[in-house]
Amino acid sequence: MIDFTQFPSPCYIMDEELLRKNLGLIKNVADRAEVEIILAFKSFAMWRSFPIFREYIGHSTASSVYEARLALEEFGSKAHTYSPAYTEQDFPEIMRCSSHITFNSFSQYERFYPKVVTEGSGISCGIRVNPEYSEVETELYNPCAPGTRFGMTADLLPETLPEGIRGFHCHCHCESSSFELERTLQHLEEKFSRWFPQIEWLNLGGGHLMTRADYDTEHLINLLKALKARYPHLKIILEPGSAFTWQTGVLTSQVVDVVESRGIKTAILDVSFTCHMPDCLEMPYQPVVRGAEIGDEGAFVYRLGGSSCLSGDYMGMWGFDHELQIGEQLVFEDMIHYTIVKTNMFNGIHHPGIAMWTKEGKAEIFKEFSYEDYRDRMS
Repeated sequence: MIDFTQFPSPCYIMDEELLRKNLGLIKNVADRAEVEIILAFKSFAMWRSFPIFREYIGHSTASSVYEARLALEEFGSKAHTYSPAYTEQDFPEIMRCSSHITFNSFSQYERFYPKVVTEGSGISCGIRVNPEYSEVETELYNPCAPGTRFGMTADLLPETLPEGIRGFHCHCHCESSSFELERTLQHLEEKFSRWFPQIEWLNLGGGHLMTRADYDTEHLINLLKALKARYPHLKIILEPGSAFTWQTGVLTSQVVDVVESRGIKTAILDVSFTCHMPDCLEMPYQPVVRGAEIGDEGAFVYRLGGSSCLSGDYMGMWGFDHELQIGEQLVFEDMIHYTIVKTNMFNGIHHPGIAMWTKEGKAEIFKEFSYEDYRDRMS
């Protein structure tokens, strides 16, 4: 049990034991299915925890020059890198930090592959493909939506792939099940399998939420084994983000005021949805608050409001078994993935600390933010 008194408020707190539980499950899937599962930094990049990750996995995936550099310098291995568009300025550093580079289009391939030939020894290149199928319902998160800027459809590929294309990258999931992957593979193979003899690896992207309690990992393992049996020469790669840190930590906050308007009570907190929990507004979903029930049932019902001046920086409703008091701590569950990486300093609001509750039961404070952090971002 985390001792919250040992941490500043607000604070993101990862639980090391819960992290290791997820990592153990992911390694078990990878070992039994004989595939590689790597960490996607777009969901989680708390680099001080990388030594723990390296006990279980060997590589990570990057989507920018900074993420690629983080992979090499902090994770300790070169990145599997994909970006919708590389630039002349960034590409030399991308090559220095990457073992795999996936291009989003043939125009990007034609522009940058000659540099790989002359300057990027040992890099394996691929192209992102679009199977034109996804079951992701939230349009903002659907990479296969009509008109998407991601990947190439089968009608755009020549019968013989261009020189140096050694792999396909396909990403069309978001917190998805193995059964969604099964249906996706049907479309992927139908459209693209005729090119599989020409490639060496197939990256199935992220969104495979294998650490969720109701996820059928046995079905996933059997699915991946069958895929490898059909194409034994292919190395299969998965790069989930959320699965690694799903339900591994919290965001703590405090009530700083309670206001009421037209019968709606709002508890204003020292954290912000738009600044510190942006997926709640983007996805959207209502997070679990420890000790509260989602909905407007109960004697003490509150909408929770952030501390920014954005009018829509609130969510609701939650029912509590008591009247909230100024200074009371509220704990938001499952706030490690897609939170810290997407935070901002809008309004100059005090940024939550970043910390870990170790398996030995000790508080390890990785970072506390200051005025200088805000000032230096603003130049």
